[in-house]
Amino acid sequence: MVRVRVRQHVNPLAHKYLTPINALDWDKVYAQPTQPLHLDIGCAWGRFVLNMAQKETNWNFLGLEIREPLVHEAMKCKDELGLTNLHYLFCNVNNSLRPLLSSLPTGSLQRVTIQFPDPWFKHRHAKRRIVQPQLVEELADYLVPGGVVFLQSDIEFVAVEMCDRFASCAAFHRVDTGEWLPENPLGVSTERELGTISKGEPVYRALFARGAQL
Repeated sequence: MVRVRVRQHVNPLAHKYLTPINALDWDKVYAQPTQPLHLDIGCAWGRFVLNMAQKETNWNFLGLEIREPLVHEAMKCKDELGLTNLHYLFCNVNNSLRPLLSSLPTGSLQRVTIQFPDPWFKHRHAKRRIVQPQLVEELADYLVPGGVVFLQSDIEFVAVEMCDRFASCAAFHRVDTGEWLPENPLGVSTERELGTISKGEPVYRALFARGAQL
């Protein structure tokens, strides 16, 4: 795969990213639109869900990414492999998640991953981070009871902040009882995860589950 040059950091609050995405016709997106859906938020090059889609053919996979060139490249790879249970979308998840999820077949969203999101280290940039309280509430509204959210980062304060925001929502409870998971429970790693491990650096992982409907 020839990789295009893209900006590493994209400000989701910039004017060009403020228009929410339109709802999709899922019958045209997936061959079997009522299969369980795995949503990967901030999928970058999309290799993780590409591998997952080949491993779990009875699931649908959707990767969301704010850097449009990455989505184009990911779609090329998906089309070359002829995968009908995988799709990628260019969008700003912080204003497009609800219109997107509200159009899904009822009960289809069963698993969510948010992996190595941009940390936006400076305090004044905290509002640019993906995991905001609104995003957590929107996932709580559409994730099925028993559905899971898997979080991981190589930056501890980012992992802690993500966990705190999910723990603050009454709909979610932490499955790993407050201890970082020693391994990825999905059995497929992201490129960032593999690179971090190869350098001998820690990865901070946590798993949350959606409780019964409130």
